Amino acid sequence: MQQKNGNGTFTSKVGFVLAAVGSAVGMGNIWMFPYRTGQYGGAAFLIPYLLFVALFGYVGLSGEFAFGRLTGTGPIGSYEHAMKSRGKKGGAFLGAIPLFGSLGIAIGYAIIVGWVVRSAFGALTGALMHTEPEAFFSQMSSTHLSSVPWHTIVVLMTVAILIYGVSGGIEKINKVMMPAFFILFLIIAVRVAFLPGALDGYRYLFVPQWEFLLNPKTWVMAMGQAFFSLSVTGSGMIIYGSYLSKKEDIVHSSTMTALLDTCAAMLAGFAVIPSVFAFGLDPASGPKLLFITLPRVFQQMPMGRLFAFLFFLSVLFAGITSLANMLEAVSEAAQTRLKLKRKTAVVLSGIATLAVGLLIEQEALMGRWMDIITIYVVPIGAILGAVMIYWVLGVKEIKKELMLGREKPLSRVFDPLAKYVYVFLAALVVVFSFLIPGGIG
Repeated sequence: MQQKNGNGTFTSKVGFVLAAVGSAVGMGNIWMFPYRTGQYGGAAFLIPYLLFVALFGYVGLSGEFAFGRLTGTGPIGSYEHAMKSRGKKGGAFLGAIPLFGSLGIAIGYAIIVGWVVRSAFGALTGALMHTEPEAFFSQMSSTHLSSVPWHTIVVLMTVAILIYGVSGGIEKINKVMMPAFFILFLIIAVRVAFLPGALDGYRYLFVPQWEFLLNPKTWVMAMGQAFFSLSVTGSGMIIYGSYLSKKEDIVHSSTMTALLDTCAAMLAGFAVIPSVFAFGLDPASGPKLLFITLPRVFQQMPMGRLFAFLFFLSVLFAGITSLANMLEAVSEAAQTRLKLKRKTAVVLSGIATLAVGLLIEQEALMGRWMDIITIYVVPIGAILGAVMIYWVLGVKEIKKELMLGREKPLSRVFDPLAKYVYVFLAALVVVFSFLIPGGIG
């Protein structure tokens, strides 16, 4: 099928992979993966985590990329195509669910990235280094409309990137921001390694506690971490797939995306957790780690002001590239369904994200909003995507798309892994998200 939106394609495989990695690498890699690794057995946790990453990368990411490339559009049009292939209606409505999940996450994400921008500016000016971290965080998160300029800057930056299109905006910015993210985090990780007491952080992360492998919750949390870290949510990766050339090997690109996303998570672990242990602080995950614990580390670290700025700059890169993917899915839907020009669709998507976000800037409100979206909406969208790809459209059709640009045949285990194992696990993600307080992603 031809691309329905006319937005063009990625000009290189490297550009596509970096864009996909930019979408996948986000706050979960930075504040959740290191903490969860230590909490559930250190190196032992990595065994189920890597198994799930390999599976979800091979059949999950590949399926979503192929679905988008096959249909030439985002989730609404893709789900509609799948349903029509079975002579059924309602695909557009079902596709709107994961799309709403993307918009919902973008609304909350823009607020958090706004806090990142303000923290980076505070590190640059020195304000972050001379203020109690709790007080600094409270100033930008505890009252209504307390972070409007920073929040607005983030949305404007994302809109500016998207206005330049796929190759001129998304691809170019990811080719800069993603390598910069890895370089900056590597610099921080090397510096942290020389802090007295950092060894305790490495023990927390990588000394295996094998008994945790007998705990079912370890496997559930590893599955959730892998699933959402790769952004197989039935929306964003579909839209990036729609911009991929028919000459590219989707399976190889999916594998590279999963590998680099895992490297980002591991690098974050090396940078964050040892520094926290070096100063005897709590490695608890979430905003507290990013905006309170780590600033306290930087306040005590030699050249802490510089490293604080580099850290928040790298987190900004991860946040903006993820946000660009979410809003691209929304903008493309506005283009194709409402027949809007790209610039108009992008601007309206940005306005909607900012307008709703301004109502929930307060941390408590934003937290409740993100809980609803990530615990309920996003997992439902993810299972819908899995079912649409491998049951409604069918493994046979997706494999035809996957073989375009590929020389080697797919493994014989691909069919059962995709149709039964992957879809079953996606369903379990929904179940456990509902049952376990706080979700699993």
